[in-house]
Amino acid sequence: MNALAFPLAPPGVYAPQDDTAMLAGALAQERLPPNAEVLDVGTGTGALALQAARRGTRVTAVDVSWRAVWTARLNARLAGLTVRIRHGDLFAPVREQTFDLILANPPYVPAPDARPRPRGGARSWDAGRDGRFVLDPLCRDAPALLRPGGVLLVVHSALSCPGRTLAHLRGSGLRTTVTLRRRIAFGPVLRTRQGWLREQCLLTAAQDREELVVIRAERPR
Repeated sequence: MNALAFPLAPPGVYAPQDDTAMLAGALAQERLPPNAEVLDVGTGTGALALQAARRGTRVTAVDVSWRAVWTARLNARLAGLTVRIRHGDLFAPVREQTFDLILANPPYVPAPDARPRPRGGARSWDAGRDGRFVLDPLCRDAPALLRPGGVLLVVHSALSCPGRTLAHLRGSGLRTTVTLRRRIAFGPVLRTRQGWLREQCLLTAAQDREELVVIRAERPR
């Protein structure tokens, strides 16, 4: 996690974790053109946006939470980096723009709560009963924002169906693959809903670790 420089993460803002670190590693492997335009959607603390900015790219970051927006702006100021940080839902603030790279660490944890939208800090992880409440619109809308040769990097749990993500993105004409996989111990959220996840057949009786994946999707030139 050293590459993420431990940005400030007040209560209610998603703190960088294993999924953030995986996406940061994938970002480090990308070859970016000079003055590349990068979008970090669902920026949280701004950790990934700041890492992209350190590479000399022009970064825009978006989050639906005002608390996250103000946190990311503060972290950018403390780091002495320039990042355009916008408030809005997914791609709403950047509809007229295109990017060389889009980074996404969306909410992806399946949730038993039937409410249409989670509230408070849960907005950072709860994503409906199949974990796809944000992933599906992200996969639908991201391809149109990629320039020729542009890349989408998205991280999520195997519990929220990576095959569906791959199929959506390939259906949009993107060259798509899983580039990273990592098994991690259950975090606090999964520990509290293990029973429900097993009832839904999303976890086996013996399973005690979660698999995370990073998916890379490139728009052909």
